Amino acid sequence: MIQYKDDHLTVFESQLYKTTSSVIQTEDCMIVVDPCLLPFEVDQIREYVMSIKGNRPIYLIITHSDWDHIVGAGAFPEAMVIASTAFEEKNPDDMIEQVKAFDDEYYIDRKTPLIYPKVDIAVEKDGQQLKIGNTLLTFYEAKGHTDDGIFAIVEPLGIWIAGDYLSNIEFPFIYSSSKDYINTLEKTETILANHRMNIMIPGHGHAACSREEIIKRKNDSLLYIISLKKAIQSNAEHEHLIAQYPYPRSLKKCHKENVQFLKKEMGEGLVRIKC
Repeated sequence: MIQYKDDHLTVFESQLYKTTSSVIQTEDCMIVVDPCLLPFEVDQIREYVMSIKGNRPIYLIITHSDWDHIVGAGAFPEAMVIASTAFEEKNPDDMIEQVKAFDDEYYIDRKTPLIYPKVDIAVEKDGQQLKIGNTLLTFYEAKGHTDDGIFAIVEPLGIWIAGDYLSNIEFPFIYSSSKDYINTLEKTETILANHRMNIMIPGHGHAACSREEIIKRKNDSLLYIISLKKAIQSNAEHEHLIAQYPYPRSLKKCHKENVQFLKKEMGEGLVRIKC
C-alpha cells in the first residue's frame, strides 16, 4: 500500500481510486489522515500506527465528509478528531448510508465499526492553528469539491494535506460550488508563500514534492473549470478538457456530471448527480 515513505511520513494508497491515507509521526504526536478504504487496508494502517506510536497521542484529521474519506474512522476510537465546523453539520445517517451502499454492492464486511466521527477540534477559519509541543498544524478552509473541506499544513515538516484537490489523476469534481473551488485553488500561492512545503498529498493520486508540480496542478484545475464554463456558455465541445487524464471510462461520467452541475449553477436548471 505504501506510495511514499520517509522518517516522518508514510502515504498509504488504496487499491480503489488511488485514495491516499497519510500517517505522520512527530516527536509530539501521531497524525492520521482519512484512513481508508478496504477493510484490510484500514487494518494495515491501524497496525502500522500502533506499532510505532509509543506514548504519543493520535490525532485524526478528516479532510471532508465524502464516504471514502470517513470509512476508516472507526479504526481509531482513541483519536482526537479534527474536521471543519461544516463537517459537524452533516447528517451522519446520510454519510454512513453511502458507505453501507458501497459495501453492500461489493459484499464487503468490516470488523471496525462504521461511524461518522464526532469532532473534538473544529476548524472554523483560514489560518487557525493547533500547537502540539513543537508540532504546529495550520488549517485552511477548502470548499468547492464539498462545502466542508479543509487543508492542513504540518510544520516544521512541511507537509500539506490537500484532501480532494490538486490531484494528478483527477480533474476537479465539483459537488458544492465552482466559485468556492476556484477560491480554494487560489489559496495555493498564499500557502506556498507562508509555509516551507516539502510535500503535498492529494486525496487521490500521487504526492507532489516540488513547488512547480503543485502550481502546475493548481493551474490545470483552474483551466479545466474556467474552460468548461466557457464551453457551456458557448455550447462548444468540451470532451478534450479531460484528454490528459487516465481512466477515461469512469472519468467521462464524472465530467458529464460536472457539466450538469455547472449548467444548474449557471441557471440552466439541470439536476446534479454525485459522481
